[in-house]
Amino acid sequence: MSSSAESRERILSRLYNAQQYGRDAYIPQKKVWNIKSQSKDKNIAEFTERMSAVRTEVFRTKGTEWVPALQKLVEERGQKTLLHAPNTPVGKALAANWAKDSSCKLITWKETIEQFKEELFTCDGAVTGSLGGIAESAAVILWPTVEEPRLMSIVPPLHVVVVEADKIYTSFQEAIKKLKWNKDIPTNALLISGPSKTADIELILQFGVHGPTDLIVFITE
Repeated sequence: MSSSAESRERILSRLYNAQQYGRDAYIPQKKVWNIKSQSKDKNIAEFTERMSAVRTEVFRTKGTEWVPALQKLVEERGQKTLLHAPNTPVGKALAANWAKDSSCKLITWKETIEQFKEELFTCDGAVTGSLGGIAESAAVILWPTVEEPRLMSIVPPLHVVVVEADKIYTSFQEAIKKLKWNKDIPTNALLISGPSKTADIELILQFGVHGPTDLIVFITE
């Protein structure tokens, strides 16, 4: 008898014996979530510290001050193009406050992915909004939509995320509760913790293998 056939016989035998002797089936027990919650200031401090530890640049601004701050950063780095979604709150704020004479040109996401492919794969960076952040796991929460597709956060070498200070949660459990995912769970939620990185090749940490090499987070009040 082959090894695969022997394995099959063992499995069937165990199932038969369990049924014959009336063993109770395993019923998983419901666990009560211990949802951690701490102050807003502590959440921001921990989020900033832990995101910075994984090579994310984190800045705190008020209102739309993040726009000129971002413009200064990309101009100093010589980046020429920045992609944004025009129909989102973040995209509208960016377009309304971006200096017209900037050396970095704003590119508007439009049409379909197939029609916009060339612009997408040649732009220097992209700006997206977020559902918030998680202090405990140092991550930002993205919910891609038709207006702001997932490719904006994984194709350009620079990803800029705007996070509202009031929406930085202590834990993932608290985020799920506060965002009411039991009623309206996103179909494709993303948790992004720092720039793209991997150590699969000879255990040497490399950045930008599966996505952006740089991640900038603006925490806005």
